[in-house]
Amino acid sequence: MNTLISNFTQHLTDALEIGKKAELQPTSRQINNVLISGLGGSGIGGTIVSQLTEQEASVPINVNKDYFVPAYVNENSLVIISSYSGNTEETLSAMKQAHDQKAEVVCVTSGGEVLKMAEEHSLNHIVIPGGMPPRACLGYSLTQLFFVLSHYGIIGDSFADQIANAITLLDNEEASIQHASKELAKTIHNTTPIIYTAANFEGVGIRLRQQLNENAKQLCWHHVFPEMNHNELVGWKSGSEALSVILLRNSTDYERTQTRFETCKEIFGKYTSNVTEVYSKGDTEIEKALYLIHYGDWLSWYLSELNEADSMEVDVIDYLKSELSKT
Repeated sequence: MNTLISNFTQHLTDALEIGKKAELQPTSRQINNVLISGLGGSGIGGTIVSQLTEQEASVPINVNKDYFVPAYVNENSLVIISSYSGNTEETLSAMKQAHDQKAEVVCVTSGGEVLKMAEEHSLNHIVIPGGMPPRACLGYSLTQLFFVLSHYGIIGDSFADQIANAITLLDNEEASIQHASKELAKTIHNTTPIIYTAANFEGVGIRLRQQLNENAKQLCWHHVFPEMNHNELVGWKSGSEALSVILLRNSTDYERTQTRFETCKEIFGKYTSNVTEVYSKGDTEIEKALYLIHYGDWLSWYLSELNEADSMEVDVIDYLKSELSKT
């Protein structure tokens, strides 16, 4: 896993080339809405991209993580199917339903049944390299979502330069990111981490939660500002040193949200001394998101080492899938 994390910027570089070479056919349809369907490591890119493009996208972009698609999906919907393996049963179900509802379906996958169905029905698709854990291939899948949205005119093409700039940033910051995340892993070891972000960066917070779950075999949770101020904040009366707080922040977060972060730091500090702020770096939202994602990936790996956990194994998920296959 540490090698895969080390190769993140190479994945992004390769992904840009794959996207530029993708042979996507045009459509005469008017696209009124977008649904990105996928789960786990294949699906988190949809959440992140939907938030990174919300100030630019010309139509609503929603995310689906279930067997079914909403009733509004029709011939004027763009449904992006994101399944790394191509065999995710929930995503396959959603894909078939979207096709039945006459949506414009596009697939991002490495193969499997998704690719088979895409080829059978002449659906637009982009094939990414296979053979790796889906969570380790976010650089490939996330990048293709930008290309698909740009192809259909939902967003422009400036994302490509922003990703290229993020690659340079991460390569230059690699040593400091590894050092800082290693130190944070020591700080939060033997605690239950709580991850907080601004609402528009929730996808980045979810990504960190998922990575701590899968790589470090660590339970944790996340929430967002300002929503947590209206509910979870009261629950901090039961806080303790058994909890640690990770605040994923941007210098450009909305000023009122910044004030909430600062005040809540004081509140958290009454119950635990383990409160850490991680500020992003970069000039654009894409750069900042990719910086925090890479930082979080390293954090999950260093914590897996401290937990003496195999960062690659997901035996319990394999067991669940085997049980599901019996019915």
